[in-house]
Amino acid sequence: MIEEKQLLLDEITDKVKKSNGFILASYRGLTANATAGFRDQLVKAGGSLFAVKKRIFLKIASEMKLEYELGELEGHIGVVLVEDNFVSTSKAIYAFAGEHKDAIKVIGGHFEGKKCSSSEVEQISKLPSLNEMRAQILGLFEAPMSHVVGVFEAALSSVVYCLDNKAKKES
Repeated sequence: MIEEKQLLLDEITDKVKKSNGFILASYRGLTANATAGFRDQLVKAGGSLFAVKKRIFLKIASEMKLEYELGELEGHIGVVLVEDNFVSTSKAIYAFAGEHKDAIKVIGGHFEGKKCSSSEVEQISKLPSLNEMRAQILGLFEAPMSHVVGVFEAALSSVVYCLDNKAKKES
């Protein structure tokens, strides 16, 4: 292997190993402005896009003991490294794919040490965001407490109501 290619391979392999996962996508027909916008959206979501040759990616995958076949990789290959949150990054990819029909197709990914298919990555993208999940958990904790407060309030108000009725009867 040529020394430059080996350096490229080592650099990308290091980035992939340090990331929290990656999403593999096939792209075609993107303008430079659309690609720049896509990269900006990915950075906001906690990811970054690298265009990689198929053979280089296959070598990276084999070093990580992931099984990908050359037949799976169609078109130009982009590796989206997830640096922060896999869910938000996958949401950004599918949002961009919705805006640019047939420009990006998710091939698969690597999440929490497991190879994911494109349908699994799509399912992950439909999960609620971290803030939404926090709100749901707080709602679960808040609901029983509000019911308990309601019961106490009803009990106290019924005692006050009874005392008020008794005072009215005596007068």
